[in-house]
Amino acid sequence: MNNSSKAIPAANITRRQFNRLIGGSALAAPLIGSRAFGQDAATFKIGYIGPQSGPLGIFGAADSYLIDTIRANLAGGIDVNGSKMMVEIITADTQSDPVRASQITRDMINSAAPDLILTHSAPETVNPVSDACEAGATPCLSTVAPWEAFYFGRGGKPEAQSFKWTFHYSFGSQNFLNLYNGQWSLLETNKKVGALVPSDADGNAIRAGLLPALAAAGWDVVDPGPYENMTQDFSTHINAFKAAGVEIVVCFPFPPDFPVFWRQAAQQGLAQQLKIMQMAKAGLFAAEMEGLGDLGQSLCTGVYWHPAFPFASAAAGLSSADLAAGYEAATGAQWAQALGASASLFDAALALAVQAGSPKDKEAMAAALPKLKADTAVGTVDFGNGPMHNCAVSGLAGGQWNKASDGPFQFQLDLVSNADFPGLPLTSAFKPLAFG
Repeated sequence: MNNSSKAIPAANITRRQFNRLIGGSALAAPLIGSRAFGQDAATFKIGYIGPQSGPLGIFGAADSYLIDTIRANLAGGIDVNGSKMMVEIITADTQSDPVRASQITRDMINSAAPDLILTHSAPETVNPVSDACEAGATPCLSTVAPWEAFYFGRGGKPEAQSFKWTFHYSFGSQNFLNLYNGQWSLLETNKKVGALVPSDADGNAIRAGLLPALAAAGWDVVDPGPYENMTQDFSTHINAFKAAGVEIVVCFPFPPDFPVFWRQAAQQGLAQQLKIMQMAKAGLFAAEMEGLGDLGQSLCTGVYWHPAFPFASAAAGLSSADLAAGYEAATGAQWAQALGASASLFDAALALAVQAGSPKDKEAMAAALPKLKADTAVGTVDFGNGPMHNCAVSGLAGGQWNKASDGPFQFQLDLVSNADFPGLPLTSAFKPLAFG
């Protein structure tokens, strides 16, 4: 897929403390609806469902600012097929619970009758919300979960369009492979890679697709087997990685699980032998690095949105740089990748409304979804050029957490590789881990 879009002008914490930090979103109450403009019968109703509390709550920490910003920008309505249409956004919190995610989606469909539902962040959110929308004949767009976990995890079949109402754009195994091949090859290593992969939908997709692909590309993958989310003891994996002499570890844990693993890795001597510590799902947020203190230095993560991305959000009315700066000014907190990714959902929603021509007509919306092409905060989303029916691909850049060179924050996320996202600007050279 072409990921280009229009250029725009111009301290250690405990798990309990971590959960308290990420769990206090202003959007935690169920089914909150609001219009920051006059009442109008012609209203495009958008449901927005995501984790604002629980283990995945950090993905929704910026939602309150984002929704306020979008509501203000769209207060005058949007032009659809020559007519003015107002926009209403209804929000709900999954609390990081797949069962609740399914229930609140059904409740929203039955009580609020949204024209479109947006959802994000991990299969534990995306899949149950999408399943409920498919059952409830309600158009749905989702992002920030491997597309394989969305499609095959829900029983999708390659030979046909398996879902009428639910569509997803995000990275997939090929994006991770492109990113890791490109970034890891920048450093000299023994090419031995330890895989820390959980027993969940993300982990199943990674184990089935990415790990064999890494092995085929010449990386010596050491996989001691799956572990259960929220475990407290990673000694089995740490010992296996040490014995194999791995110099790279790649992991896909819930955010609260990574600090447990990484502190144990440092205590047991694994961290000291590594040159690269690569994270996915965890390691996306500055708060996580701050909680690790010095152990956060030089950790690596995939980047699906960054203020340096040369794209704009039509829904927010801001460039990527201005979206991040506005969030920091309004909240005093550091920008997060989820801010731009969630903004991109609304960008795609507005494009869909225009391309469908009748946002109140669910059949018209469903017919427009397979052909949707939209410029968003994460680049161009193009379902006509996806890897599977119902799926489109967005790119990943290589990121590395480094001590901030200036400003109020402890860490900065540098862009160090664009192997999977050609043309993106890099902000730093890639550096190996260094302890001692």
